[in-house]
Amino acid sequence: MSNPFQAPAPKATTTDGVYDDAERALANRNSGTLLETLALDVTPTGAHYLLTHFDTPILDAASHRLRFHGAFETPFELTLDEICALPQVTMPVTLECAGNGRSGVSPRRYSMPWGYEAAGTYEWTGTPLAPLLARAAPRAEAVEITFTGADFGYDSGCGHYFGRSLALEQLEALDVLLVHGMNGLPLLPQHGAPLRIVVPGWYGMASVKWLTDIEAVTQPYQGYQQVQTYRYREHAEDPGRPVTEIRVKSLMVPPGAPDWVSRARLVTAGAVEVQGKAWSGGGREIVKVELGVDGHWQEAELTGRTGPYAWTGWRATWHAEPGAHLLQCRATDASGAQQPLEPPWDHSGFGNNAAHTVEVHVAQR
Repeated sequence: MSNPFQAPAPKATTTDGVYDDAERALANRNSGTLLETLALDVTPTGAHYLLTHFDTPILDAASHRLRFHGAFETPFELTLDEICALPQVTMPVTLECAGNGRSGVSPRRYSMPWGYEAAGTYEWTGTPLAPLLARAAPRAEAVEITFTGADFGYDSGCGHYFGRSLALEQLEALDVLLVHGMNGLPLLPQHGAPLRIVVPGWYGMASVKWLTDIEAVTQPYQGYQQVQTYRYREHAEDPGRPVTEIRVKSLMVPPGAPDWVSRARLVTAGAVEVQGKAWSGGGREIVKVELGVDGHWQEAELTGRTGPYAWTGWRATWHAEPGAHLLQCRATDASGAQQPLEPPWDHSGFGNNAAHTVEVHVAQR
């Protein structure tokens, strides 16, 4: 069909903290997790963050087919029933949107205005992808495997199905799952039903939803979501480098009672228990979380994690004194990487892992 979006208007110049109708509409379509559910090891069904680029395809699970094609020696197709009959694993995996925290990067990018809430942990059920790729047998000239979903739309005038790729050497190092269930139930439509992949340790854009095709290609994949976006760039003309593994991050359950609009908090003076979750990419272990109060830091207690790709719990006791305070948390992973206090710069606001900051007012007993 003719493309009415071939000459899109330039994105609006942004003002920090001011959002137009289109950005507010994006925020209404997409949703973050509830920070209070960070008290739980597994995000409750329906409370996991959601980012959908286009529309949610409503696919018939009974007739759905997943195609392995392209530069494979033995291409084949699978039904959902055939996939469910394969060896199954259930794995808790923390996913985070690459744009999480975008609204805190200044000057901010015109896009989905994420604050802190685009992260969550589900127990994903499916079958490991590696044996299926071995069965399909990539030919010697294959360099990447592409993953394409059923969701089609336009971005910057380019019409495309959402697709991503992973190099063969990346796939060898990653525990990619072909997923059909979440938290003990079939995938919800908005989370990719009936099939998706989950790439543990990477930002969420790699975990393609509504999966229809897995293709071996002999040249690097040039899909829009691979080369035009999800790249760290210093400026608009910078070709950038790809967004891949999640940066070390932590969030807290905001303590006390919230103000409806500002989300600032009120607690009573005395011992206040603060808790949250911390995670990093590539299965790297969290070795330290610190709670900061007005720039003074104390080490928190780590309470463990349920799997190598799941977030780690932490808790600390704050002896709150009357007045207004800024609470922060920052994590350090086994590689020595630590959350910065200020947002790292990226032209599109990707990968902001700056310390979570919450305004808290303490009342006298």
